[in-house]
Amino acid sequence: MSKYVAAIDQGTTSTRFIIFDHAGNVVSVDQKEHRQIYPKPGWVEHDALEIWARTQEVIKGALDKGKINPKDIAAIGVTNQRETTVVWDKKTGVPVCNAIVWQDTRTDVIINELAKGGGQDRLRGKTGLPLATYFSGPKIKWILDNVEGARLRAKNGELLFGNIDTWIIWNLTGAHITDVTNASRTMLMDLHTLDWDAEILGLLNIPRAMLPEIKSSSEIYGHIALSAVEGLLSGVPVAGDLGDQQAALFGQTCFSAGEAKNTYGTGCFMLLNTGEKPVPSKFGLLTTLGYKIGNQKAIYALEGSIAITGALVQWLRDNLGLIQQSSDIEALAKTVEDNGGIYFVPAFSGLFAPYWRSDARGVIVGLTRYVNKGHIARAALEATAFQTREVLDAMEKDSGVSLTALKVDGGMVFNELLMQFQADILNVPVIRPKVAETTALGAAYAAGLAVGFWKDFDELKANWDRDMQWDPIMETGVCESLYQNWKKAVTRAFDWVE
Repeated sequence: MSKYVAAIDQGTTSTRFIIFDHAGNVVSVDQKEHRQIYPKPGWVEHDALEIWARTQEVIKGALDKGKINPKDIAAIGVTNQRETTVVWDKKTGVPVCNAIVWQDTRTDVIINELAKGGGQDRLRGKTGLPLATYFSGPKIKWILDNVEGARLRAKNGELLFGNIDTWIIWNLTGAHITDVTNASRTMLMDLHTLDWDAEILGLLNIPRAMLPEIKSSSEIYGHIALSAVEGLLSGVPVAGDLGDQQAALFGQTCFSAGEAKNTYGTGCFMLLNTGEKPVPSKFGLLTTLGYKIGNQKAIYALEGSIAITGALVQWLRDNLGLIQQSSDIEALAKTVEDNGGIYFVPAFSGLFAPYWRSDARGVIVGLTRYVNKGHIARAALEATAFQTREVLDAMEKDSGVSLTALKVDGGMVFNELLMQFQADILNVPVIRPKVAETTALGAAYAAGLAVGFWKDFDELKANWDRDMQWDPIMETGVCESLYQNWKKAVTRAFDWVE
């Protein structure tokens, strides 16, 4: 019997290949960053060919590091940064332009035009999403409208579209597919039929032939070709596909309605399992697919998406040189007792949930001569916790469910100062699992279920174990005062872009 299942975790800043054993433990991992390309203010791009090169490198790296025999890998799952849009030539495999990243705001003109015909919620009934620059559909339209010859080539059936999951799976296997979770982030899929919506495709003038076939999150999509990854994994099935946040929900084993997780990465993403029916949001959340396992019914989720959290720490490192490496932020923030009266609203790409304001831009408010770099570091960390609280408030209003604890994962969960402040601001326990790589683990679980490596959800639940828990310790009155000041600070970010 095969010993391992592996996952490609293609994120916003890096790509990882992680190999897991049957108990869900990490056996080997390799990781490589790729370039962040900023051609104009508000534009964010990646080189999709560079991402594919990094993917092959980390697969080879993890196999070498762990001295793993490729024959011992039962299946591979893929999880990915969502909404990042690639359009490529189906014969040559060459993209027509750089990938447009989920944070990119260049489609704001398209969004504003669409909103004239029915407001920001024009497509929410079908897609569960507000009109926003975040999603893939308008990005495809932008590429077809602005890359020379692209629209004609698309019409002639020469071009393919995919989010990064589709791009990676196509390069691995030749199959042009996506899963329901990624399809639900394009603004082109009907939540109820789980199929591309002809009316929306017409509205955006996108040829259906470009789009991948929508599959479940756990089934065999194809087998790795001899030409990929130097032939190392040829014949291994690719059998799991989940957008990164849904993969984390699955990896955290949030299989029951009412269970929630929050992932702290480049942005922050809280998902609440709502069961077999989509729950419409009245408070600025997204109604999205949680996962669909084989022929089982689809499971839906409410999501609060925050654009900038970990990316703010990177910005302090790369743009301001305030810290040498991201992990230095905690020590710097600990040099002060509190935020010194300042609040940092990181609306670099506008504001996502629960505001959906593409006119917002980043602000620091409350500055005095007293404030030093320690206060800025602390305010940057606190911004993550405050934004999470806003999303949780919206989630409780929409679902009618009060959260009793929050399962957390992602790179920032090792920052203990942040996790304690998060527990204080939410006034619920915050729990970190033993395996914090829950995004990759979720994709591995989906792939493993498809090939019988794991037989059911009970086996997966048995793998989950608590590592750390933070309980609220701050006085409620102090918390509420800080939170009200934060809400006031957010309003100062509005209406910046005309």
